[in-house]
Amino acid sequence: MPVTVVRFNLVEPDAAPASLSARYRAALEMAAYADERGVTTVQTEEHHGVANNWLPSPFVFAGAVFGATRRLAVTVSAAIGPLHDPLRLAEEIAVLDLLSGGRLVTVAGIGYRPEEYAIFDVDWKARGRLQDELLETLLKAWTGEEFPFRGRTVRVTPRPYTEPHPLLLVGGSSKAAARRAARLGLPFFPSAHLPELESYYKERLVEYGTEGWTMMPAAETPLLHIAEDPDRAWALYGRHFLREARTYASWQSGGVRSAVKSAATTVEELRAEGVYRILTPDACVALGLDNHVLHPLSGGMPVDEGWRSLRLFCESVLPRLED
Repeated sequence: MPVTVVRFNLVEPDAAPASLSARYRAALEMAAYADERGVTTVQTEEHHGVANNWLPSPFVFAGAVFGATRRLAVTVSAAIGPLHDPLRLAEEIAVLDLLSGGRLVTVAGIGYRPEEYAIFDVDWKARGRLQDELLETLLKAWTGEEFPFRGRTVRVTPRPYTEPHPLLLVGGSSKAAARRAARLGLPFFPSAHLPELESYYKERLVEYGTEGWTMMPAAETPLLHIAEDPDRAWALYGRHFLREARTYASWQSGGVRSAVKSAATTVEELRAEGVYRILTPDACVALGLDNHVLHPLSGGMPVDEGWRSLRLFCESVLPRLED
């Protein structure tokens, strides 16, 4: 059966606290509804200092989702590793792993926005070294044994539920990220469909004598919204998709590559491009995707419309995928 994902980043531009609170509560209710109907994964992510209120605390949100669900996994994709204290993050992931019975998946990246590092007074130029320290510390901390850390000996408790440790992947679109994953024997999560980088990672596994695997996005990984009348939905709600696409594209300069990077500047261009797609249930089934990524609250989408999309997916698409 294909993997089914509901993505939340809780964006809502110019939102009053009460409105944003309602959006957060709606996302939890959506997660519970999706869990009951067999959706496999909720995906969330981390960004800081964004005017449109992009979610900054994915692990807090993951904990709330685990409290509202019983089966689905929560993937944090991606956490910005160097912005986290390694020991504190080891504790938080261990607690979430225990609470959820092993349903947390963490993809650790280094980010691509220097302004996020500036917010926390973290040296942008040191991000590679900090990421190495973070990943190495997590793996040592989850053993429950003492280990040296910044000139002292420490032990982190509690030990997590999952053996040998919670699922931790290294994310990125660079050879440095692939080398880092291979050296540590961790799975690699390329940020886009990059077969040449996957091959490079496998070569480094041989070089380091480690074992690992890749979780690479498919060549086609559109963000989906389900509607009975796509033309009407594009006319009414296309601006929400465009707002998110333009924000995300403004962050991705240089060599940053992403499965959902858009070059569109108008709603019409966005629709033609295919990164964001509004589909009828029949059209969604006909696509034959291996991974269905539903984005019901994209770009500040009205909550009612998000619910319509999610219900259509769960009631008119998901049963047919299972068949």
